[in-house]
Amino acid sequence: MVRMSAEERRESVIRAAMSEFARGGYYGTSTEVIAKRVGVSQPYLFRLFPGKKAIFLAAAERCLDDSIRTFAKASEGLRGEEALHAMADAYTRVIAEEPERLLMQMQMYVAVAAAEQAGDHELGEAVRAGWMRLWDTVHLPLGADMDETTTFLAYGMLINCLVAMGFPSQHRVWEGLYPSARVKGRLEH
Repeated sequence: MVRMSAEERRESVIRAAMSEFARGGYYGTSTEVIAKRVGVSQPYLFRLFPGKKAIFLAAAERCLDDSIRTFAKASEGLRGEEALHAMADAYTRVIAEEPERLLMQMQMYVAVAAAEQAGDHELGEAVRAGWMRLWDTVHLPLGADMDETTTFLAYGMLINCLVAMGFPSQHRVWEGLYPSARVKGRLEH
């Protein structure tokens, strides 16, 4: 049996944490369940990360980075409306095929709001910085147009909410979205 390096183990913790936090949220997920999923002890987990918040931050950053890569890859070499539809199609495909990624995003927003209410701004600052990288990633392919970027991201948040609430792909709420943003035929509800 090949031993994993600390970096490989750290990577498996981040993947496991994304899954667990996606389902249970920050406050509802224990480090014990993350350690168990990875097959390590909690003390070892805390050698890789200083605490639960650090694990959540790493998972949140990975989630945002994955979305940034999705948009960047989809829009590569494209501009304007072509980029918009390519990014919308890529995103709806990802959230249909990897629902935990969508759930992790939703949990990030909830965790930020709860942390901010408690006076902890570190999580919010990190998530907002990642979200601004995402903003910039879609802003340039959309012609650096503020209205287009805002509309695109607003549609994305609407899609997030509709999918998270379980609206089936044939429901009338999807009819107002441009075709590349629809999850038609992708969701099984």
